[in-house]
Amino acid sequence: MSNTAHVKSSGTPFATDITAGTHHLLADEPVDAGGADVGPTPHEILLSALGACTAITLRMYAQRKQWPLEEVNVQLSFGDAGSVKGTTIIERDVTLTGALDEEQRQRLLQIANSCPLHKILTGTVEIPTKLIA
Repeated sequence: MSNTAHVKSSGTPFATDITAGTHHLLADEPVDAGGADVGPTPHEILLSALGACTAITLRMYAQRKQWPLEEVNVQLSFGDAGSVKGTTIIERDVTLTGALDEEQRQRLLQIANSCPLHKILTGTVEIPTKLIA
């Protein structure tokens, strides 16, 4: 596991090439924001990463416990922070499919908050940035 990403932006106004490990994808902005809409926005990628981490964490936990979890669906969106300045709210709705009892379902809800990206996003994050050239 490399846990690295390389991002390059050139050519099309906002289209951005992303290499994450051995995988390649594009990010962009919608046409109405001046982009070409050739990929998800950075905000959509962030939500997708949290959703994927949540689903994978729940599947791993249920598999380890040998619980009958058949499917995990995670719907995410940015919520309204109301009057709290500087606060970002990510609304996350989790749907679990399978013959789980209520105790298992509640435990999986707790485990959702233990996914590594949830911990990163709710903890203190520092991003030291330096200009190379």
